Amino acid sequence: MSVVAIIQARTGSTRLPNKIFLELVNTCLLSHVINRLKPSQEINKIIVATTKSPKDNCVEKWCYFNDIACFRGSEKNVLERYYRAAKKFNAEIIVRITADDPFKDFRLIDEAVRILKKYKYDFVCNNNPVSFPEGLDVEVLRMNALSTSFFNSTSDFEKEHVTQYIHQNQNKFKIFNIKNDNDLSSYRWTIDTEEDYLFAKKVYGALFKTNKIFLTEEIYELLNKTPSLLKINNSVKKSDLYK
Repeated sequence: MSVVAIIQARTGSTRLPNKIFLELVNTCLLSHVINRLKPSQEINKIIVATTKSPKDNCVEKWCYFNDIACFRGSEKNVLERYYRAAKKFNAEIIVRITADDPFKDFRLIDEAVRILKKYKYDFVCNNNPVSFPEGLDVEVLRMNALSTSFFNSTSDFEKEHVTQYIHQNQNKFKIFNIKNDNDLSSYRWTIDTEEDYLFAKKVYGALFKTNKIFLTEEIYELLNKTPSLLKINNSVKKSDLYK
């Protein structure tokens, strides 16, 4: 089955504009997100889904120069962008990725894909209820679940957040949630603000090595040794899922 990771990426973030091109150890955020997906044994193709807005021409150019497939679609209706991107690239299983999460764990993604395939789930996630750090989210869905969401979503919230129709209509889908051994949902590993960016820079500065992906266990170990790092962005307003 064709497993396609679709990374939603745009330059127009309101809180931290152009964040996908912010540098972490001499490489931009978007590049790190892609590189952390590449060791996956389940993902067959990685694409960047950006908007048709002229301000995102630079995203398409970046993809071209870095030999990454790019799709351009609706700016506000991200669900439609996903649906049309998935159709274009003949995806049977979609891995939803946001471009502001530089700590994704390919092993967790592979586990979710394997569970979905083996037990014929429509949707496998690890955030309903949440138990992993914010930014370590995994959402994997079949094309039929994405199509159902696209054709039935009515609210702007559902259209902006892609999988919310599934989360809010669980009786219509076969769903599985991966639970963490320890509830670490208070940890914030995503980039929305300057504080988040500073946290990511500190972690990357301590753990990043060229040609080697540092793993989630190494981040936990670093935070246990240096708990002051957690204070950098712990006052940032969390996603509604993580409250």
